[in-house]
Amino acid sequence: MMGETETLSSQSAAAEEQESTALPADVEPAVLLLGAGVTAAIHPLLYVKLLIQVGHEPLPPSVGTTMFGRKVLYLPGFFSYAQYIIKVDGRRGLFRGLSPRLVSSAVSSVVRSKVKQVALLSKKDELQSSLRKVVEETTHEMIIQCLSRVATHPFHVMSVRCMAQFIGREAKYSGLFGCILNIVKEEGVTGFYVGLVPHVLGEVLFLWCCNLLCHFINTYAADENFSQASAIRSYTKFVMGIAVTVLMSPFMLVADVMAINNCGLAAGLPPNSPIFKSWMHCWNHLSQKGQLFRGSSFFFRRVPLSPLPIRDN
Repeated sequence: MMGETETLSSQSAAAEEQESTALPADVEPAVLLLGAGVTAAIHPLLYVKLLIQVGHEPLPPSVGTTMFGRKVLYLPGFFSYAQYIIKVDGRRGLFRGLSPRLVSSAVSSVVRSKVKQVALLSKKDELQSSLRKVVEETTHEMIIQCLSRVATHPFHVMSVRCMAQFIGREAKYSGLFGCILNIVKEEGVTGFYVGLVPHVLGEVLFLWCCNLLCHFINTYAADENFSQASAIRSYTKFVMGIAVTVLMSPFMLVADVMAINNCGLAAGLPPNSPIFKSWMHCWNHLSQKGQLFRGSSFFFRRVPLSPLPIRDN
């Protein structure tokens, strides 16, 4: 999703690479169609997530209670937010910014497939220690992920800006070619790569942490002497992926905030958002406000101590 986060354990990475070379060429369109379908299905979720990330809270909080009976204020969850979007823009409004994301999904699939094929042609069958194999395969997957992100980030920026227009009710970014022309005219080629660095850093951190944690758990905590080792190993990657996602959330938040910062949309300008000089400036600002994990949850969102939306001091 988000873009769009992807993880692979050492064993599954190797298996997928072998399967990709065994598939006939005529299967590739089916893979692209499947990817497009999944992208379209989860787009409303990512849309709501983006609006929450940039601090847009159009609905009032409601009073709720914690498991200990203490009353707290909760911000609306995904379903309430989605219903609000439908009320304003209709059901089609939930798919604002979908076309650049579909292109991004297709480009990512093609890039990853081509890079994997080239890597497999030069791959040698050597006896390696388990940890060394994990490191090499994770390095290989990191290269694929970085190349894929560089190729797809322009479309991610376009999609984010299309969705962020909901806040100011603008129509500046409409259609794939319209977005491209606007960005080239106002910002040049560099405008397509705003927020790229934190996005890549977050994905690389996620990949290494997830794969290494899975390796150490499968090797030392679930060895062959343990009767439930196979069962634990089957869930290790899934559980670690969820846990490590928390580490990546601030990077994705900063990347998305930078994608709309000072681009002419109300969502990226004062008073909705300060104008940031760099992604580190954005990170420090959100950290000081205690909002580095804004948008990391869709449900049971407590009202933060700092006011919404973010305002410059």
